[in-house]
Amino acid sequence: QVQLVESGGGLVQPGGSLTLSCAASGSISSIYIMGWYRQAPGKQRELVTTITSVGDTKYADFVKGRFTISRAAAESKVYLQMNSLKPEDTAVYYCYMYLSVGSRALEHWGQGTLVTVSS
Repeated sequence: QVQLVESGGGLVQPGGSLTLSCAASGSISSIYIMGWYRQAPGKQRELVTTITSVGDTKYADFVKGRFTISRAAAESKVYLQMNSLKPEDTAVYYCYMYLSVGSRALEHWGQGTLVTVSS
């Protein structure tokens, strides 16, 4: 069984920074994609950013230049550095990994961590 655990959420003022972390545990064979999604109140979950096993990254337009994804693959960890935060970044942020356990590849999600951007 695989578990993803996020940390680092909280309250931050507009213009501030925050770093989210996510660690995966369990009998993981390979991790193909790591990423972050978010869901604001009353809205659908949306992609924020992803990073592949070879380091290719993708960012949503609304975070380009402000957020940076990184990974410590050997430790099954992924990070999200968020700078220049705006009130509209307020959301529950979910860690995502597409990984294999043995020969079976599945999507896995963390429980979510709340980020609130407010003065």
